Amino acid sequence: MAGRAVLALGGCLGALLSTTYAQSSTTKSLANATTTHRSIFTLPADVDASVPLIPNIFDTQAVNAQVVCPGYTASNVKRTAYGLTASLSLAGPACNVYGTDVKSLNLTVEYQSSDRLHIQITPAHVDSSNSSFYVLPEVLIPKPTVDSDAHSTTLNNDLSFSWGNDPSFSFTVIRQSTGDVLFSSKGAKLVFENQFIEFASSLPENYNLYGMGEVIHGLRMGNNLTRTFFAADVGDPIDYNLYGTHPFYLDTRYYEINEATGTLTYAANATNVTGQYISYSHGLYMRNAHAQEVLMKPSNITWRTLGGDIDLYFYAGPTQEKVTKAYQMSAVGLPAMQQYFTFGYHQCRWGYANWTQLQEVVDNFAKFGIPLENIWTDIDYMNQYRDFENDQNTFSYSEGAKFISRLHANGQHYIPIVDSAIYHPNPNNASDAYATFDRGMKHDAYMLNPDGSLYVGAVWPGYTVFPDWIGAVLNGTGAFEWWAGEMAIWHQNISYDGIWIDMSEVSSFCVGSCGSQNITMNPVHPPFSLPGEPGNIIYGYPEGFNITNNTEFSSVSSASASAASSASAAAGPPASSTSTSYIRTTPTPGIRSLEYPPYVINNVQGALDVHAVSPNATHHGGTQEYDYHNLFGHQILNATYHGLLGVFPGKRPFIIGRSTFAGSGKWAGHWGGDNASLWAYMYFSISQALSFSLFGIPMFGVDTCGFNGNSDEELCNRWMQLSAFFPFYRNHNVLSAISQEPYVWASVADATKTAMSIRYSLLPYMYTLFHLAHETGSTVMRALAWEFPNEPLLASTDRQFLLGGSLMVVPVLAQGATSVRGVFPGVGHGEKWYDWYNQSAVMAGPGQNITIDAPLGHIPVYVRGGSVLPMQEPGMTTRECRSNPWGLLVATSLAGTASGQLYIDDGESLTPNATLLFSLTKSALYASARGTYNDTNPLANVTIMGIPSSVSNVTLNGASLSSGWTYNTTSQVLTITGLAKSTSTGAWTKDWVLRWT
Repeated sequence: MAGRAVLALGGCLGALLSTTYAQSSTTKSLANATTTHRSIFTLPADVDASVPLIPNIFDTQAVNAQVVCPGYTASNVKRTAYGLTASLSLAGPACNVYGTDVKSLNLTVEYQSSDRLHIQITPAHVDSSNSSFYVLPEVLIPKPTVDSDAHSTTLNNDLSFSWGNDPSFSFTVIRQSTGDVLFSSKGAKLVFENQFIEFASSLPENYNLYGMGEVIHGLRMGNNLTRTFFAADVGDPIDYNLYGTHPFYLDTRYYEINEATGTLTYAANATNVTGQYISYSHGLYMRNAHAQEVLMKPSNITWRTLGGDIDLYFYAGPTQEKVTKAYQMSAVGLPAMQQYFTFGYHQCRWGYANWTQLQEVVDNFAKFGIPLENIWTDIDYMNQYRDFENDQNTFSYSEGAKFISRLHANGQHYIPIVDSAIYHPNPNNASDAYATFDRGMKHDAYMLNPDGSLYVGAVWPGYTVFPDWIGAVLNGTGAFEWWAGEMAIWHQNISYDGIWIDMSEVSSFCVGSCGSQNITMNPVHPPFSLPGEPGNIIYGYPEGFNITNNTEFSSVSSASASAASSASAAAGPPASSTSTSYIRTTPTPGIRSLEYPPYVINNVQGALDVHAVSPNATHHGGTQEYDYHNLFGHQILNATYHGLLGVFPGKRPFIIGRSTFAGSGKWAGHWGGDNASLWAYMYFSISQALSFSLFGIPMFGVDTCGFNGNSDEELCNRWMQLSAFFPFYRNHNVLSAISQEPYVWASVADATKTAMSIRYSLLPYMYTLFHLAHETGSTVMRALAWEFPNEPLLASTDRQFLLGGSLMVVPVLAQGATSVRGVFPGVGHGEKWYDWYNQSAVMAGPGQNITIDAPLGHIPVYVRGGSVLPMQEPGMTTRECRSNPWGLLVATSLAGTASGQLYIDDGESLTPNATLLFSLTKSALYASARGTYNDTNPLANVTIMGIPSSVSNVTLNGASLSSGWTYNTTSQVLTITGLAKSTSTGAWTKDWVLRWT
């Protein structure tokens, strides 16, 4: 959850100096959850207020660096084994516009592999005094290097680098096979200062860029957008910077093919559905962890950073698949393989008050026949919101042990939240002792102020300190060992099965080290009201609620208006309006202004020290948070991953984290943060998931039915079905909002069971997709444009998606709709699609949007021809599913062929076990296994769609099946059952062939 998200909904308490409500929730009714309290001091609202700043992109007084700066001149160019090096010198008097100009730079160009080009520009003079200003240590973020076989493979690299000095240094990257300019800084000056870097490139008309996260936006970025990279604790605003930093984009360009000559013409606005097109995609990774801003304009893209260097990696592709795999293989690592249970359903909310309520939720899922794999708790379980300690009144260890034991016996799991800040106990109150804090002190585990004292901010428990991951990695202090130790100690009391990391941007509810002189006031209440407290009652509902629930809407509107009137009266008369006077920092030569840099990025929170640890916070060893802010979330996932390896030796850690960086996927999954119960956020969830597919974090999901605000029956009905096809499937909502578990509404329960039946039957397919992602870097959720790269009309399609290459989902995303329009890619070019439900072939034309019936409770799902989908009978838990018989769903292509694969292992070990391949050639289906894992479940049935002629005989390994099969001449479906006896030792223990004539 985000403190700022709470503010956005309910407003802050203002600069109160009185006491207010506080700590642990103990009420019995979730729908009307309140909090029992003891009186504690409430931080005034202005503790989280900083100086007024105006982002440079909106500042009419801002200096244009391109006008006043001289650029650079290249000299001393030398060829190397894999590229070249050069010196860059200022081409005129220093401009020092947003910092101090760096006079001398080094250029390095490397052809690192057959498809990767590295271009780096960094200061010529770097030492221990300024290294963190410019150099991102490889021990924090690995750096792609020249491949071991580069001496032979780079000869085939399709990328070409060139440079010039007219009128100042610029460089160009070209795709040799097409002559296409992928990146060119011609016409733009290079600006390189100690707190500001700017470089730019031209882009073709109506370009298609994807990625550049984390942001709530459509899949295609568009050409009038500024992307800010600065990790922020904020409740999912649209088009602003959010929790994570992924400075990577995929650029896809379409060309129309002249059928007579074969020549290619760039297609800026392709509209011909029958035309012949080909696409070329490339990727660009900017390896820089400083605050950044990227301006996308109709004809160019401009990068601006507040530090670091220019460290670019171009990936030639020419397909999305090749780009994504190469990016992961070389730069960020392959995604973590998840345990099988993590693909079951997850239920959570902020407001589960005790173990008894949690058990009631678990029991209700069973009562209504809805599968439940994992139950989560938010900060409610904590002892006064402190990490690694339970409230012994509401979530005692003894009762928790019994609760979790029942879960585990039933094949279910428990996942708690762990926040990123550590409570600082009150030194004047012996009863306030906190062993976790004390042990961290012994390990030098916390960030410091510049004077060496503890940096003390404020989060949920009150005044807090913050783990110093950077100091641990760079200076050898003990944050990692301490964190792992706390996880192990806590697990002895609570047998959790995974960890949910929150608030890891890292968030602080006050500006600066606000607690340094105030520790004796601890614990203190945050500087805003929690949901459900006076002044922050949740009245919000989804769009269209006034139509579907008019009576309730009227009542809510009246209550909301009354509350607003009371708040207005309490606030007194409005202040007189005055124009804002913004602070503008003038650069001081040779000195960095950390809190308020001269260049102001368009940060959602305003100044960099708002709702975050201040940029001048200091790490052990002397480096400062300004240079590493975006890496806190990344490194806490690193620490948690290795801590879980200690808790569960030999098992894959399960972590869902909020703040991520390039490479976090090798340790954890991610959820989309504090979204809202609005139809818009359900729509955006698809683009979020697809973007994180590009970033190498396939274990992605959102707070289904919405986090902030109240959900309603129709939205939750649609959303529970949509999220059933996301890898991470969790329902979660905010404190004091109405309950939104799927059993709350009868129609939602039915819709959920329908979608979950599909999901759980397809778990073998999803698990196989994750194995392939883990081994090769392939994607799990896919945009249609990636799988069908030569159809330019799909470039912006983000209202439907693919799960792997074989399953397409076309959800309803609009309130009140009973149908949805969907496109069937590849039709007209050899593709065939089948309806999941009636198993008949879809009739559609090339590029045609088909109206699909989708009454409430129905989500359209389609199977791609040429696919073999491994399935198991669905159960109430994944453990039950894994013990059920197997099935195969075969969808033949137009040519009558199909193929697929299945990966099986024990579902938890770090070491992989086995792989199975399927292939179908017109009238025979072959199964051939590889590996040592022994699965003893029999094969129950095989369904083959798209057999055009009648079937008179079916054989398994040459033995005729006299019964148990039927052929439907209308749907052209062959259904074969009764195979269990023939495969009683296990469906895959022996290779087999199924034939029909």
